[in-house]
Amino acid sequence: MTNQEYQKEVEWLFNQAPNYQIDGKKAYKPGLENITTLCAFFGNPQNHLKTIHIGGTNGKGSTSNMLASVLQEAGYKVGLYNSPHLIDFSERIKINGVNCEKEFIYGFIQKLKNLPAAITPSFFEFTTIMAFEYFKQKEVDFAIIEVGLGGRLDATNIINPMISAITNIALDHQDILGNTLEEIAREKAGIIKHGVPLISGEENDIVTQIFKIKTAELQSEFIDATSVQTTFTSDLKGNYQTKNIKVVLAIIRHLQNEEIMISTKNSEQGLLNVQKNTNFIGRWYEFSADPLTICDTAHNQAGLKEVFAQLNSIPKFKHIILGFVNDKKIDEVLQILPTDSTYYFAKPNNNRGRHPKDYEQLLKKSKINYKIFDQVNDAYLSAKQLIKKEEMIFIGGSNFVVGDFLEKNLEN
Repeated sequence: MTNQEYQKEVEWLFNQAPNYQIDGKKAYKPGLENITTLCAFFGNPQNHLKTIHIGGTNGKGSTSNMLASVLQEAGYKVGLYNSPHLIDFSERIKINGVNCEKEFIYGFIQKLKNLPAAITPSFFEFTTIMAFEYFKQKEVDFAIIEVGLGGRLDATNIINPMISAITNIALDHQDILGNTLEEIAREKAGIIKHGVPLISGEENDIVTQIFKIKTAELQSEFIDATSVQTTFTSDLKGNYQTKNIKVVLAIIRHLQNEEIMISTKNSEQGLLNVQKNTNFIGRWYEFSADPLTICDTAHNQAGLKEVFAQLNSIPKFKHIILGFVNDKKIDEVLQILPTDSTYYFAKPNNNRGRHPKDYEQLLKKSKINYKIFDQVNDAYLSAKQLIKKEEMIFIGGSNFVVGDFLEKNLEN
């Protein structure tokens, strides 16, 4: 198998199956019927795994990678399933920080091409069964499974995990999950299983009550991670990571209570070596120190608010590169933009990417200093050319913006 053959098969997968990341709501296939049939066809590999299920609006990726890093420090073989990828499809499925073998992906896609006509999975359902089968074949000790979208009807919800966690609830994907925090919380709470403990990092009392009612109905233990006291820090430097650390430590404490061997040193070192252990990038990722260039994939109002607050705390003039997909409420984002900045708006390289010319009237009303670009990298090159000593660059607004930038600029 050549790299060209691999890329051709991955492109087939992207184009053949409905893909929410590319096509949005029209590609979303809610419900567990498809994934149930698909998993049964492959012998239900998920039933052979010890899984940990991570849901929530923001922080799923950071939390799952931190947890994987801690378990790796404790000597375990850890499968990790995240989405979306930033550069290469193989990033979605990892074992101990190593991307899924391209030979396996290539071979598994051949199997998917020969499914019975009655089985018509979405792209995410394809990748989910691929992860389950890979982790089963590689005999991982634990498989950490990140929810794709929502929870109740997400393909990953076919698993019966050892423990579930919901990091937080915020407004995002309202066209699918609902327009209020309560509606979204009920969808996310769909991952709670009978007798399976739930770790919650949510601070909102109304949302927390929804989780407590659901866990009581299902005779599951509710564990409040917000009460965790710790001085541990992480190499993932976003200020918002303090909340995710609490969720991870609450999960670790539960696993320790189940007599799974994880030392305090494992937890401390695991949190400090996430990028090294799992190769996780994208959240407050320092691409370069000179000039200081930060990437962050926060893409909804709550996530961007945290990131922009941290940017405002840095006493440097900023060159901020942003791009958005079609379903984002850009007028709300413009209300929380950092001060003392020049802006470079670009279209994400994606079908759902919105060209800044479409919302330029909003930019004019906001009275910010801005430029518009067709491509993310053109925006970056312009910022790099204009930046002065002691100034910085920030790149974000969408996974696709950060992924496009890193694909073109990150050295292998």
